[in-house]
Amino acid sequence: MNKSFVSADDVAKRAGVSRSAVSRTFTPGASVSEETRQRVMEAADALGYHVNQLARGLMRSESGIVCLVVSEMDTPYRARLVRALTHELQTAGKIAMLINTDRSDGSVDGALRQTLHYRADASILLSGLPDKAITRLCLNSGQRIVLINRDDDIEGPFRINLDDGQAARVAVSAFLRAGCRRLAFANSDVGTPSLMARERGFIAAAAEFGLEVMVVRHGNTVYESGRKIAQTLFTEPKRPDAVFCVNDLMALGLMDGAKHDFGLHIPEDLCVVGFDDIEQSAWTSYSLTTFSQPVDEIVKSSVAWLQSEATTGGVRSVSLHAPLIWRKTIRHKSVGA
Repeated sequence: MNKSFVSADDVAKRAGVSRSAVSRTFTPGASVSEETRQRVMEAADALGYHVNQLARGLMRSESGIVCLVVSEMDTPYRARLVRALTHELQTAGKIAMLINTDRSDGSVDGALRQTLHYRADASILLSGLPDKAITRLCLNSGQRIVLINRDDDIEGPFRINLDDGQAARVAVSAFLRAGCRRLAFANSDVGTPSLMARERGFIAAAAEFGLEVMVVRHGNTVYESGRKIAQTLFTEPKRPDAVFCVNDLMALGLMDGAKHDFGLHIPEDLCVVGFDDIEQSAWTSYSLTTFSQPVDEIVKSSVAWLQSEATTGGVRSVSLHAPLIWRKTIRHKSVGA
């Protein structure tokens, strides 16, 4: 028998049970005796039968598909978030469909529109980079939407943001207690809402103490941009003695530039704080003090909302706390930071 055309009726015939018994066997929570279940599963395995969950879901107007709209998938933080989200979605019985939005041409819009043909139930937008039109496209198709670190001014989605302003204030306070007074902020040119919120928060917190912040932006939020910014910052007549980097990758690049290109010692000559708490930040060569992205909370909040009944109407949001992980790039740790 051609396994591509095995039906539930074929399984029922081989197992010696009714067609409805086969259906109940493959329906979670349905009532079926253990003996019948065993016979059906043995027959299904022998014939190579698999339930068409997509067709079954479409009969209920649900496909179980959740699109993950992602940029910068090769960065450690994004890879970690995608890994955690796909695992949680699979555990919840969902199917994750990945859309790469790194390219700026029409391929992104085309890829997302193609997912609509599969009647995806929901989309999770993992960064502020994809155009806001993508959010509206998903909503207009009837999808439930989760926005992570975005500022789309649209009713309906569930928003998850970090308290970037609070993190910036903590960073300023930590630098001041370390005796730093010449502050700088290292950012990329990407300009996503979360990155710019950290920059604005840091400038505002420093201003409360009468301090100005030297802001340098360059390229993407990657290691190489940190190295480039180091060249700019540390050739200044009054080089900074503390730098808050918008993410860990840039912080690692800046630290290497400071040490290897300018002979600076960290934290004696320069204090550095990053953001994300990627695996590399804990490596002995860096031991970077950084803010930890609450990945587990982001993932659980996203999937729980998608599974809840109250997923329509109005704007709902959560603001999550990113704790500071103390390591060795600030001269000392103070109680109460």
